[in-house]
Amino acid sequence: MDSIVVFSPASVANVTCGFDVLGFCLDHVGDKIIVSKSNTPGVHIASVSGFRVPVNPKQNVASVAVEALLRDYPTSTGFEIEIEKGIKPGSGLGSSAASACGAVFAVNLLLGSPFSRRDLIKYALEGESLASGERHADNLAPVILGGFTLVRSIDEIDIIELPSPEDLIVSVVHPKIELKTSYARAILKKEVLLRDAVRQWANVGALVSALYTQDYRLLSRSLQDFVIEPTRSMLIPEFDALKHEAISSGALGFGISGSGPAVFALSQGQKTAQSVLQSMSKALDPLDLDFDCYISSINQQGVRVI
Repeated sequence: MDSIVVFSPASVANVTCGFDVLGFCLDHVGDKIIVSKSNTPGVHIASVSGFRVPVNPKQNVASVAVEALLRDYPTSTGFEIEIEKGIKPGSGLGSSAASACGAVFAVNLLLGSPFSRRDLIKYALEGESLASGERHADNLAPVILGGFTLVRSIDEIDIIELPSPEDLIVSVVHPKIELKTSYARAILKKEVLLRDAVRQWANVGALVSALYTQDYRLLSRSLQDFVIEPTRSMLIPEFDALKHEAISSGALGFGISGSGPAVFALSQGQKTAQSVLQSMSKALDPLDLDFDCYISSINQQGVRVI
């Protein structure tokens, strides 16, 4: 192959209680990445469309991630990357992760797949670090592996793939304001009260158990955030109203997607998820603010060739 086209999906990170460790993959919304071999050595960004991101290869997460891969697999072949952005940067839906994951996934295939999917997370981390200022894989892991994932460690990549109940559906509302991940991380408290930490890791453990046992009541009780949400929710328009509408309409739980401003609600079944989405949309109607809405099952495949 001299060229390949991949779809790299959006993702929801943190999943309310699992800051920097939990995430899951969405359907339908994502970036289209086209990578072609080139006689010119190095990695080049040929074009970007959809949303504005840097074309300088030293400042683009896709090319930075590929450069990291090529340091471990030197080749005289060059690569040109075309990015059709379907995920708005600063949305909280893993825009930088989608581009980084899509690029390394495509280049790995063009090289004959010398690396496993899990190996690719290490290289995509370099792009994500550029975007947010810190290394975290809670978006990257589900995009590469699909489904729900738990990041136990990134010092030595250790990712646990978690099951997803078939009728677990996510409703997403994305207010069209930009919220940089670096800023949303900078405002977080540097210290956490022990009682809040205990409640938080108890919820993470319970959520993992709920996914394995398909215990929706336990899942619902687990979707509480005592550490991050109290601070970040202040950055999101009508956060309390959105949360109230989601829960009142039957959602199992509600939270900030990544660093926001997108928010998500998990529901059992498509019908409930649709009702939840309509109710959340109404909460933003009084504002002079554009927003996007999505309903998705948990995407089990992750990044894929199209």
